[in-house]
Amino acid sequence: MPRPTFTVTAVWRSCTHVKQPKPATGLVVIGAGISRRTLATAAKVPQNLTEKIVQRYSVGLPQGKYVRAGDFVTIKPQHCMTHDNSWPVAMKFHGLGATKVYDDRQVVLTLDHDVQNKSPKNLEKYANIESFAHKHGIDFYPAGRGIGHQILVEEGYAFPGTLTVASDSHSNMYGGVGCLGTPMVRTDAAAIWATGQTWWQIPPVAKVELRGRLPSGVSGKDVIVALCGVFNKDDVLNHAIEFVGDAIPDLTVDDRLTIANMTTEWGALSGLFPVDEVLINWLRSRVLRLPQPHPRVSSDRVEAQADLLQIGDPTLSPSEDAIYAKHLVLDLSTLAPYVSGPNSVKVMNSLTDLAKQDIAIQKAYLVSCTNSRLSDIQAAAEVVRGRKVAPSVEFYIAAASSNVQADAEADGAWNTLLEAGAKPLPAGCGPCIGLGVGLLQDGEVGISATNRNFKGRMGSRDALAYLASPAVVAASAVLGRIGSPAEVEGGLVSHNLQLVSAELPVDDSGAAAEDDAAAPTQVLDGFPALIEGELVFCDADNINTDGIYPGKYTYQDDVTRDKMAKVCMENYDASFGSKTYAGDVIVSGFNFGTGSSREQAATCILARDIRLIVAGSFGNIFFRNSINNALLTLELPALISLLREKFKASEPELTRRTGLFIKWDVPNARVQIREGAEPDARVVLEQKIGDLGPNLQDIIIQGGLEGWVKNEISKSA
Repeated sequence: MPRPTFTVTAVWRSCTHVKQPKPATGLVVIGAGISRRTLATAAKVPQNLTEKIVQRYSVGLPQGKYVRAGDFVTIKPQHCMTHDNSWPVAMKFHGLGATKVYDDRQVVLTLDHDVQNKSPKNLEKYANIESFAHKHGIDFYPAGRGIGHQILVEEGYAFPGTLTVASDSHSNMYGGVGCLGTPMVRTDAAAIWATGQTWWQIPPVAKVELRGRLPSGVSGKDVIVALCGVFNKDDVLNHAIEFVGDAIPDLTVDDRLTIANMTTEWGALSGLFPVDEVLINWLRSRVLRLPQPHPRVSSDRVEAQADLLQIGDPTLSPSEDAIYAKHLVLDLSTLAPYVSGPNSVKVMNSLTDLAKQDIAIQKAYLVSCTNSRLSDIQAAAEVVRGRKVAPSVEFYIAAASSNVQADAEADGAWNTLLEAGAKPLPAGCGPCIGLGVGLLQDGEVGISATNRNFKGRMGSRDALAYLASPAVVAASAVLGRIGSPAEVEGGLVSHNLQLVSAELPVDDSGAAAEDDAAAPTQVLDGFPALIEGELVFCDADNINTDGIYPGKYTYQDDVTRDKMAKVCMENYDASFGSKTYAGDVIVSGFNFGTGSSREQAATCILARDIRLIVAGSFGNIFFRNSINNALLTLELPALISLLREKFKASEPELTRRTGLFIKWDVPNARVQIREGAEPDARVVLEQKIGDLGPNLQDIIIQGGLEGWVKNEISKSA
């Protein structure tokens, strides 16, 4: 298969309850509230753009501290969005003893996932969420208004240079408008509601350079499908991504939003595009489209951004000598239309190849926060204009928001799709999340402009799901098989480019040298300055949460701590319990804790009095659940390589006592691996790591994030 060239070197409705912002920092632009002297100093301290934004939204930093990837920080995000999960978050909020939302301008509630469900139970949940929003003066967007991520972009909650989080994995999408967006779990959201704050560990940052210009007929969807398909070995797992390069000025904001949205499927925790003239002009168009005065998208705020861009404000871009964990380069001029799947975003096919295979489809979808904006609807309408959806195909469409649908209706594109036979759904997630009508049935094949095609996500596990651009989805709906817009016109697929891929690592040795001069980290009373223990190696990648804590116990509320300790890791290794002891340090491979969101995967390890897990990398939800429950985690890929080399000739063991010991020097942010517990034991690995600051230490001391929140509430009572 050809492969892309890579190298690694009209009517606008507001929400039903939106207040004007308080006269505080809620409307500051990049750099506002920071003196020119501070900016000048900041310009001399190399930081990438992710670090610069986190710097501004971190609280409690020591004087003179500049944040780095790997550091644990307390963040106070500009906004925090929850959706249909708002009621479970509210229950957590009440369970913490909170009675008042800390900042009603920070929190946004949207209803978008299960909007087709009119059951009494769902309607009651929706009514509870709306009532909570009104009681606390929170901005609230009801069912039918649209998908939360789209609303946050439309309504300016996601704004350039800010940090906005959501209790949903696709908050990465905000990066398309220069806003650092990243997902949080429900406990984090409840903490933000109660205190305005939560914790974050700054991920390693990957620079993704986009070069060249997209050929005609190739879209932003093809860019991200190609990235997911070529770099499909967890290359950016749990990284923050920064997009740079000479191709960016030619990418529309809608293309950027699509790419940023699906950095989630690529494995990243954020996907940040720069602020440039294209974005500024898009914001100016938003000012004209939204009712004014608008609380977030105003001419003054947008022009302040434009002024900062014009003077080259250092907060708008990474430092010239910023440090990145890796560097990927994609030549857009070598791309062609691609299709992802079936049933995996890591499988990339050229449209040319699939069109030759005559793959019949029964369902087509133009829905979701990924590709249901006005330009997407227009692209699909252009393909089907004057034609009909194939009799064997059901083509479902849903705008990303009611505002988008209103624009598409005014443009005529929406009616063009309806005349072709498309079936409209309310603005919301719907089939993308496997809810409502139009789901894939046993044996069916579907093609969708959504972001995920995991087995069973859009319906039956016995169905096949492909992902493609809106134009390709529309063409396939008309043809009755996977095919191209050119074929709808009676032509042939014409993209047959010869493409290659390669990888070049970036030397990040300067990071440790820079940090060596930093002042020691303060250690709070009650937190150990040294963390030590014997390493127990569970040599496997992708140990999932069911392997850690069996699913059959997950919804049993009467499981004792002793029982949790006994069943810990039993699905991975039945002998784990007999080989491990209190105070041990578990070491495992990559993507440890992947799978479900069950918190017991962390708490069962704590039940064994094991307080630290080391891995090559962690599943993000497990990672957050661990810290939220006072289980420390540490990523040391070099240690995994060392252990696998050390024991490669030994008899395989699922759980192995290594005889090696870890020594974590918290004040100096340094880890040593030694051949014994004695002070003079030989050091076999030594590495600088991110700061475990007093903020995170306090969460651990308080027994986790919920304990910390309760303590903060009691202090302010």
